[in-house]
Amino acid sequence: MKTFKRFLLDQSGATSIEYAIIAGGLSIVIIVAVNGIGSALNGKYEMIRAAMP
Repeated sequence: MKTFKRFLLDQSGATSIEYAIIAGGLSIVIIVAVNGIGSALNGKYEMIRAAMP
């Protein structure tokens, strides 16, 4: 019973889980930003391609 109680009170793995959540959030933000930049660049390249004779 003592071991189980110690297991429930142990918070040593909480930090790694928090870092994983932060890393996941940052990766989503980076993917959205890169996707937005890619769409904007694609529009500019299409405009340039259409302007070429």
